[in-house]
Amino acid sequence: MRKFLLALLLLIPLGILAFFGLPRLIDAQLNSVATPGPYPAGASAQKLHRSLFVADLHDDALLWERDLLKRYGYGHSDLPRMLEGRLGLQVFSTVTKTPRGLNVESNAADSDNITLLAMAQRWPRETWNSLLQRALYQAQKLHAAAADSDGRLVLIRTRNDLQDFIKAWQQDPQRLAALLATEGLQPIEGRLENIDRLYDAGFRIAGLTHFFDNEVGGSAHGLEKGGLTPLGRQVIHYLEEKSMLVDLAHASRPLIDDVLAMATRPLLVSHTGVEGTCPGSRNLSDRHIEAIAASGGVIGIGYWSTAVCDTSVAAIVRAIRYTADKVGVEHVALGSDFNGTVHTPFDVTGLAQITDGLLAAGFDEAAIAAIIGGNVQRLLLASLPPG
Repeated sequence: MRKFLLALLLLIPLGILAFFGLPRLIDAQLNSVATPGPYPAGASAQKLHRSLFVADLHDDALLWERDLLKRYGYGHSDLPRMLEGRLGLQVFSTVTKTPRGLNVESNAADSDNITLLAMAQRWPRETWNSLLQRALYQAQKLHAAAADSDGRLVLIRTRNDLQDFIKAWQQDPQRLAALLATEGLQPIEGRLENIDRLYDAGFRIAGLTHFFDNEVGGSAHGLEKGGLTPLGRQVIHYLEEKSMLVDLAHASRPLIDDVLAMATRPLLVSHTGVEGTCPGSRNLSDRHIEAIAASGGVIGIGYWSTAVCDTSVAAIVRAIRYTADKVGVEHVALGSDFNGTVHTPFDVTGLAQITDGLLAAGFDEAAIAAIIGGNVQRLLLASLPPG
C-alpha cells in the first residue's frame, strides 16, 4: 500500500503537468501549415506586397495562451510574424464555445470544449462558467498586448482611430491595427444589454453564430439551421444603432436571408468559401454573394480546405477570382481563419504568395491593392463609430 501511495503521489503532479501542457500541444497540432517558411514569391510580387496596406478579417490567436508580442515556431501568427508578412490590420476574434465532436454539418449546443481549455490555460475562474467573461478576458489580453507593444499594436475603436493609424502606418509600416470581433453572439448570454458590455470592451464586429444554433439565430452547422429569433431581430437593430458590423460567417442560409431583409448597413462575411469553387454547407451561394455585395459589404475568402477545397494558394486565388468576377473586386478581401484549428498553405509570413498568385491570375495592381486590404479599410472607415 505504501508503494502504491508513493507511486500515486508521483503520478498526480505528472498528470497536472500533462493537463496544463496539453493546450500547447493541441495548438501546435491543429494550427498547422502545409510547408514551413520561408515562403518564396516572385520579385515583382514582393515589391508590390511591400507597398500594400494588407488586412485580414479573422484570426483566433486570442484563444490560445500565447503572448501576441512574442515570435513562436508554431501556430499561424503573432505580432513579429504579422509585421514580417507586412500585415497592417488584423481582426482578432474571440472564441467562447465549441461543441464536442465538432463538424461542419450538424452540432448540438449542449456541450463545450472551451471550459477545459480555459482551465488548462489558467484563465480566471469567472471564465469557466461564463461565455461573456471568456469574450471579455480575450479582449483584455489584446488590450494588454497593445499596451506593452510600444505602439506597434494599436487597438481600433473608432473611425478617427483608424484614420490616425493609417497616417502613422504610411510613415512607418512596422505597426498593426487590431479590431475585436466575436465568433458568435452566445457571449451575450441571451441579454441584449450585454452587447453594451462587449462594445465597451472594444468589440466592433459581431459574428452572429458559430458552430451551433444560439439565442440569436441558426448556424450553418447547427441542428435546426433556422433564421433570426425574436431576440436576434432586436440584436440586428441594436448592432446597427451602435455602428457595429454584422458578420455572417457561420450563419445558416435562412439567417443570412433574414439579416439581408432587414439590414440597413453594409454586411461582412469575415471568413468563408464560395460554392462556385467549393461546394459546402457554409460556403456562400451566388445569390448571397450578390446580395451581400449589394449591401456594400465585403467577403473574406478563407485559406482552409473546406472553404476552398484544397490547401493551396491557387485554390484561394481561384475563390477570389470567382467572387470578384461575380460582384467586382471591391467586395472581396482576405479572411484567413489563422489559429482557428485549420491547416493552411502558409503562416502569416507567407502573405506575399497571395499577392504573387493574384498577379499570376491577371489582377492589376489597383485590384490587388483593393483585395489585399483596401476594401477592408474602406468598409471600416465607412462603418465604425466616428469617434
